[in-house]
Amino acid sequence: MLIRKNIKLLVVHCSDTDNRKELTALDIHKMHLKFGWDGIGYHKIICRSGKIENGRPEYWVGAHVQGKNDISLGVCLIGRDHFTDQQYTSLEKVLKTWKATYSNAKIIGHCDTGKTEKTCPNFNVQMWCRDKNL
Repeated sequence: MLIRKNIKLLVVHCSDTDNRKELTALDIHKMHLKFGWDGIGYHKIICRSGKIENGRPEYWVGAHVQGKNDISLGVCLIGRDHFTDQQYTSLEKVLKTWKATYSNAKIIGHCDTGKTEKTCPNFNVQMWCRDKNL
């Protein structure tokens, strides 16, 4: 179980799927089950339309950052490297909501976690956050 005061990271991911593919949280859940996981690893999914869907409840430890799941929440943008304006608007909404609750948590991209060679989410999250005053 995640403990609110222990949340140190808010991690932005991408699904690393075709940018034109309209996937949902259920699709990601099924994909993660095929990996042998206990279901969807992210706490929020942002669809291509900008719709925000729930993944794991925020009190459940995620499965999205090796070695840091017990101190983080994960949000995943559907796509690989070209996200819609609606997705960015929804991402800002999710992160502002989380920052209101987890004010000491740092917003980072999956690639910034230190334990991966992935480039996910394929944009500079910290620069984007500066532009949005997050």
